[in-house]
Amino acid sequence: MSQVTRLQELVYELKVVEVMTTKVITVTPQTTMAELREVLRQHRISGAPVLENGKLVGIVSIEDLIKALAAGEMNVAVRDRMAQEPVVLRTDDPVVLAVDYFTRYGFGRFPVVDKNGNLAGLLTQGDITHGLLKKLEVEYHEEEVRRYRASHIFEDIASDHTSVSLHYDVVAHEFEHAGEASSKIKRALNRLGFSPQIIRRAAIVVYEAEMNIIIHASEGGALVVEVRPDRIIVRAVDTGPGIPDIERAMEPGFSTAPEWVREMGFGAGMGLSNIKRCTDEMRLQSPLGVHTLLEAVIYLDQERSHGGNRGVQKGSR
Repeated sequence: MSQVTRLQELVYELKVVEVMTTKVITVTPQTTMAELREVLRQHRISGAPVLENGKLVGIVSIEDLIKALAAGEMNVAVRDRMAQEPVVLRTDDPVVLAVDYFTRYGFGRFPVVDKNGNLAGLLTQGDITHGLLKKLEVEYHEEEVRRYRASHIFEDIASDHTSVSLHYDVVAHEFEHAGEASSKIKRALNRLGFSPQIIRRAAIVVYEAEMNIIIHASEGGALVVEVRPDRIIVRAVDTGPGIPDIERAMEPGFSTAPEWVREMGFGAGMGLSNIKRCTDEMRLQSPLGVHTLLEAVIYLDQERSHGGNRGVQKGSR
């Protein structure tokens, strides 16, 4: 299967309004072809929409001008040479539709109208190319800034041990707020400048740990995410009944969630195995009737990070 490039993705993601030209030179139906020639020459353009009383009534191009010049009809009004009822694009159309239009019709430009049918801009193939390259440049700059922030966040802080600690309280059986901690950690890590891969791994770990507390803890618990220069540590603690058999609990599909939780679509038994898959180290302590303490580590150094767990260290049960 061939890979989809970021440029191909952007063709589908961007809207026409994001790449079109908004400063549009227009003419009226009464403009003569001689006057049109001067407008095109002065502004170095190859065509213009034709407006009458503010409404789009046609479009005229340099090809129309050349034909008028060859026929000796330079004093003829634009209305006699323009293309009436022109094919238009809308501001909220995806750029991929515009690409299809250029291929289908073979025109050099398309007027762009808003939801009320008023002229909002003009689109050429050059506008699309320029818009895509500009978006790629912005994304590249943002990526460079992100990488700089991620690599320099701790450099200017002098201490023997520096970290950023994020604390999230989790209420037992409060399913309507399930996933909130995961969403918050994603935003926090994104603002701190971490890579999408690291953010995704951490978000999965936090989500699964959060769900385990919501489902199993009798009095709720807490999630603490500690960001260090070389690693991210997720600690989840709850006051639940504990885990009788940790090895079995690590098996995909094994769940002790009550039936009413499963009927809601939760408790599929993949939480701990998903956490293990996304971490480099995982420690689990669960003394019966006391609490469950989970610690998951994601290394930021690629040489130490394997994108998956090396093993589970078990504490007292």
